[in-house]
Amino acid sequence: MSDARASAVPASATLSTTLVTRLRDAIMRGELLPGSKLNLDRLRTAFGVSLSPLREALCRLENDGLVALIDQRGYRVTPVSADNLTEIIRLRVELEGLAIKEAIEHGDVAWEGRILAALHRLSRCKRGARSAAEQEVWETAHRAFHAELISACQMPLLRQFCATLHDQSDRYRRIFLKKNAPDRNVPVEHTALAHAMIERRTRDATRILREHIERTGRNIQAALALTSK
Repeated sequence: MSDARASAVPASATLSTTLVTRLRDAIMRGELLPGSKLNLDRLRTAFGVSLSPLREALCRLENDGLVALIDQRGYRVTPVSADNLTEIIRLRVELEGLAIKEAIEHGDVAWEGRILAALHRLSRCKRGARSAAEQEVWETAHRAFHAELISACQMPLLRQFCATLHDQSDRYRRIFLKKNAPDRNVPVEHTALAHAMIERRTRDATRILREHIERTGRNIQAALALTSK
């Protein structure tokens, strides 16, 4: 981007985008707990910003389902629930299944290489119990891998919907991983899914993806049921 074009971007828009990223990260890491009220004055002080970009950032996170506006009385981090997780799982299976079909149809050799590179980076992350920093490295690599799988899908809105659902799903998984060890089957499923994609085995790829999402969802559902007792 040229200097002229870069300077044409409103500073408020850049600040709002930065705030969205910082607030999303705080929600995903559990620093802002599910259901907790978001005090605007405290957030303004913490981030050193004015009210306008903060409200804009919160509205964008509301559209992503991570923040909820409660009867004009303020914002809260969206609560977690078994019903909400069930809906997320079902939508991920349907929409990501469609996205990988489209990606398989339109992906080229370069796309295949990017999938394998993303899988390799993910496989290099530490398995088993992880520190907070190691978990963030894994989360970044995991998100990049799933995004690369559908990157050849030529439906931008579909990719956007999948990214939003992935954010919401990740929040549940992070809560689960705070008290539970990572699932041993996940690396095997990632490898099988990647190879089914690049070998254009559409039926196998959609099946592996569905089983991957649903089994992880069942594990989290079971953990939620225990914590609610």
